[in-house]
Amino acid sequence: MPAASLVDVERLGPWCEERLPGSGRVHLRRLAAGHSNLTYVVTRDDRAWILRRPPAGPLLPTAHDVLREYRVLELLARSDVPVRVPRVTIACSDESVAGAPFYLMERAEGVVIRDVLPAWLDEAGRRALGLDLAATLADLHRVDPRPFVAAGLGRPSGYLARQLRRWTGQREGIRAAVAAGGRRARGLPDYDVVRDWLQAGLPAEQAAAVVHGDYKLDNVVVGPGETPRVAAVLDWEMATVGDPRADLGYLLAFWPQDGRAGGGFPLGELATSGPGFPSRAEVVAAWEGGTGRRAGSTTWFETLAVWKLAVLLEASYHRHLAGLTDDPFFATLDEGVPALLAHAREVCGA
Repeated sequence: MPAASLVDVERLGPWCEERLPGSGRVHLRRLAAGHSNLTYVVTRDDRAWILRRPPAGPLLPTAHDVLREYRVLELLARSDVPVRVPRVTIACSDESVAGAPFYLMERAEGVVIRDVLPAWLDEAGRRALGLDLAATLADLHRVDPRPFVAAGLGRPSGYLARQLRRWTGQREGIRAAVAAGGRRARGLPDYDVVRDWLQAGLPAEQAAAVVHGDYKLDNVVVGPGETPRVAAVLDWEMATVGDPRADLGYLLAFWPQDGRAGGGFPLGELATSGPGFPSRAEVVAAWEGGTGRRAGSTTWFETLAVWKLAVLLEASYHRHLAGLTDDPFFATLDEGVPALLAHAREVCGA
């Protein structure tokens, strides 16, 4: 089902008009960005909001829970530590309104940088932005995790072991969903090798923090101004409480490997491979300075990042095969997921 047809504008428009400030008509358009939850821009008069709802089709357990994401953003907005997040406004669990649960948040001013760097971002700006990415992540990791634990949005310990169980379970969930449709999921031998390496080398955990779960350049809004900086962090659907080095490893997984063409990432050239961005060591040092923590070796966490991304994208690939998404990126995952898993194996040396 095309994503553009998943929201009934005739039903959603009046619902929003009763609840949003302003007096004009509400307008809705699909925002063609990201490859996970579906995102729409809602406008009224001179104001804009972002609507987030799950994709179509059968979903993996715990995946695409936008109402949970709404609760995370609410708690972050109340934190004593200033975390750069959009302000949420409304959540709706009634699936008859938009075809699925959804929420609205205020639209952050700025741009999302994906695979092409904007012309105005010179080398000095790239360095400032790279260091600010690390500083923004450090701010998140200084947030008190206890309110999130109390709200059922995470647990104070055992995060890394749960990550392995969760993403192993997601892989089994893909197999079951595909089998229910009369097909068979493909074999991914590097998946098993990396899973076993991760399980054998499970590190001792650091003190828990609030973790984003998908922290990288194209999940932030870069705000306007003389010095480029993060205006808002987006896509909180995997946020929880856990070892903050998992977020750092995830960021580094999308940071260029020294001497590797395009940054060494299999799904395309990394925007952060452009000249001017700080080195991986500088990113780690900025995070350590902002959190007062020591990162140590990040290899295990980078491997986990690439491995779990491959599992997540394999689910998207099967939605593509079932005709449940109109995102052309998912068609490339026929080769992209195996390449990701081979890259994870290369990172860890398994």
